[in-house]
Amino acid sequence: MALSKAQLPGTPQHFLECGIEDCDRNCEFYCNICHTRLCKQCRDEHLRNPETKTHEVVLYQQRKRQLPTEKCKIHPTKDIELLCEECKIPICSKCKANQAHRGHTFIDLESIYSEKFSHCQEEIAKIHEYFLPTSQDIQKEIKDNATEIKKIMDDIRTSMKAEAESLKSLVDKVTSENMEEVNKIEQSLLEKLNSQDTTIEKYITHLNDLDKKFHVYMSSLKPTKLFTAEDMKIEPIPETTKPEMPVFTAGKNRKEDIAKLLGKVSFPNIKEEVKKVQPLKSKTPKSNPKSTNYQVMKDSKTTSNVKQALSLSSSVTEVRMLVVIGISGVYHMSLDQSGRLWVSDRDGNLVQIDQQGWNQLQKIQTSGGEGYHTVTKDGDLIFTDRNKKVINRITQDNNITKFIKTGDWVPISIHSSHINGNLLVGMRKNEQAKVTRYNKKGKELQNIQKDNKGQGLYSYPHYITENINGDICTSDYGNAVVVVNKSGQHRFSYTGQKSKFDPFGICTDVLGHILVCDAYSVQLLDQDGQFLSLLITTEEVPSPISVCVDDEKNLCVGDNMINTITAFKYLQMNTE
Repeated sequence: MALSKAQLPGTPQHFLECGIEDCDRNCEFYCNICHTRLCKQCRDEHLRNPETKTHEVVLYQQRKRQLPTEKCKIHPTKDIELLCEECKIPICSKCKANQAHRGHTFIDLESIYSEKFSHCQEEIAKIHEYFLPTSQDIQKEIKDNATEIKKIMDDIRTSMKAEAESLKSLVDKVTSENMEEVNKIEQSLLEKLNSQDTTIEKYITHLNDLDKKFHVYMSSLKPTKLFTAEDMKIEPIPETTKPEMPVFTAGKNRKEDIAKLLGKVSFPNIKEEVKKVQPLKSKTPKSNPKSTNYQVMKDSKTTSNVKQALSLSSSVTEVRMLVVIGISGVYHMSLDQSGRLWVSDRDGNLVQIDQQGWNQLQKIQTSGGEGYHTVTKDGDLIFTDRNKKVINRITQDNNITKFIKTGDWVPISIHSSHINGNLLVGMRKNEQAKVTRYNKKGKELQNIQKDNKGQGLYSYPHYITENINGDICTSDYGNAVVVVNKSGQHRFSYTGQKSKFDPFGICTDVLGHILVCDAYSVQLLDQDGQFLSLLITTEEVPSPISVCVDDEKNLCVGDNMINTITAFKYLQMNTE
């Protein structure tokens, strides 16, 4: 037997020999008529033989499967080999002449069997090559997620304990200061009372001395000796005052107030991301309109529910104001998972503050800019370095890595998608500008630079964000708010309500509104770029330059001049 027998592709790993007697060559072909395996030489002889030259000989992988032998129940000596199309039952050749099947159409059962057999093989291959490995990868990711959740929850517990210890320390400090103040008040009051007591004591001594003098006079043997008027004078009782007693006013502390001070665990205000599975590659892909329609209905239903729950309020109300230490101008804000803010100025000072604003948690010196930092769904801080033309990542354990190198392009703005985790980066090179999409691993996915007429879309995209429908909304300095869909097709450009429009900070909310600063106001647009209202003017914020929506759906506006962040409630819950 030859040692070089080839494995047949698409079949289990074994070697087939030619089915002709005394031939030990490799099988390469198959006769679908007589169901015989053939080598190349035997195939040629098979097709030259007058008895078999009309047979259908194909490559072995394309063979028809031989129908398993099954006897007809009506004619036990005959094999079942046909399918009656009208009756949908298998029959033998003798049944074909039966009166019950007269005029019916018959199909070769072997062809059907072969087709079904091949289909089963294809499905088995799909299971082993795609479905099983993909499912096993998903299962591994689920286990990894469980491990990650445990780590995250351990970190949250540690943070909670740290917050509690910090609050206890503050309570102890305030209590100590209050006690010291109480001691001072007590000392002052007692000193005043002691002084009055000393005065009365001296007066009592004076009275006792007079009493003795009067008794001496009455018992004197010389009554002609008289006291002077001065000696006879009784001094008036000294004036004393009753001190005003201090009162302690207990603080009206509620459990809810303490909970706000300590923070809370919550989920980001985004819908849970459905795990995207790489589709099975097919030579002839077909659309699935049912699936598409279902997704559209599902997305529509989610958006509809949000719109039913929330709407624009008839008035804008200030909720709180924070003063940010360590920067000169609130040029950009990024909200992290815990509701804390990363805030930066134009000089590259980047600080993390807590929800109260007065506690600076971290500070980083960067190369600066406008909308140059963002926080991912995983809680990592991402920021651009214009000078070195790189994008840096800081993980939650404070490891800094150069995540993406942008080559000749200068990265000036960045946003992390809450829909799919992609990074959207605004860039410039010479007089050109573009928006580039990267995946979570830093792989470049898309470049958006020109509209369908070949015209450049951007001049200086210094702030960037994403809407709930996947639209990419860019604040293009001195130009417009430029909006493209997730495929990069230009939808609209908003150029403001006045002749001069300098858009700065930009964000979107859960209703799909676009909120943009123009250094004089915060303007509210709908999802299609229609102007709705001036939400904030310089009366509320003297120099608005940056915006974001916090996890309570309040609009936070950063001021360029006085280092403040003011939160406003502009949405309301709908009532039945």
